[in-house]
Amino acid sequence: MTTPILCLAGPTAAGKSAATSALAARWPVEIINVDSATIYRGMDIGTAKPSKSEQARVPQHLLDIRDPAQSYSAAEFERDANQLIGDILSRGRLPLLCGGTMLYYKALREGLNALPEADAQIRAQIDREAAEIGWPGLHRQLADYDPVTAARLSPNDSQRLQRAIEIYRISGKPMSAWLQAARSPSTQPDQAHQYITISLEPSDRLVLHARIAQRYRSMLDQGLVEEVAALHARPDLHPGLPSVRCVGYRQLWEYLDGASSLETAVERAIAATRQLAKRQLTWLRSQPDRLTVDCLADNTAAQVVDKASAYWP
Repeated sequence: MTTPILCLAGPTAAGKSAATSALAARWPVEIINVDSATIYRGMDIGTAKPSKSEQARVPQHLLDIRDPAQSYSAAEFERDANQLIGDILSRGRLPLLCGGTMLYYKALREGLNALPEADAQIRAQIDREAAEIGWPGLHRQLADYDPVTAARLSPNDSQRLQRAIEIYRISGKPMSAWLQAARSPSTQPDQAHQYITISLEPSDRLVLHARIAQRYRSMLDQGLVEEVAALHARPDLHPGLPSVRCVGYRQLWEYLDGASSLETAVERAIAATRQLAKRQLTWLRSQPDRLTVDCLADNTAAQVVDKASAYWP
């Protein structure tokens, strides 16, 4: 009988770290971080990366594995996570997947559609066009040849817009058509493990919104602007990179470019984080088999431990 793999998911600021600590106090877990931002070195405050003391208490994986100038795909995550799951189980310990990058969960549990690989030159050209006409302008162009994808993307969702446009320019086929195609044999979902998702969700979204704003302002007090400034000073980093596009970083980068005031940048970052939380919750609520816990309850961590005990000895 295979050991169930627990996935602790939830929107940003839902309290995943506290719940993870409660699980680690009960079971011999090793954490596989499911986060497309904490993979980057030098991006600690704005990603709410576990502290050095937290990392010392519980083994953590997939932290600080890329320089901000590099990229990391969902396919790479799927490969790395599967390898880690096997390694952790072989040590007699329990893998705990924890984070809020829902595409990574999807890649691991459902497999990936075979999409064209990224092309740096095409991406650079798209970025130049975005600088001229704006992402809403490119969104309108996308609607002409891929209305299905355009309908589900925000006109300011630069990262996903760039990818959709890139796929079309590489292949001549819209992203929606690629996604409808059957998965290739190498991208079938993982059938070797039973994944159990414990989802931290707010009973009152406005309270979560207030928590998001409070957390971001706390990050500013911890030195987030200085952290982004250190990245901004590097000549090899630019707004076209996934690292710079991370929510909370992109807006401060614009401030450092002189494109906005700090106050405006902060408000935009908080608004973008709330939009991210909304997308995360939408995806989670589309998963019928998830186990939900109110992330605003006084005993959230205890509830998570109780649900985990049904699957872990």
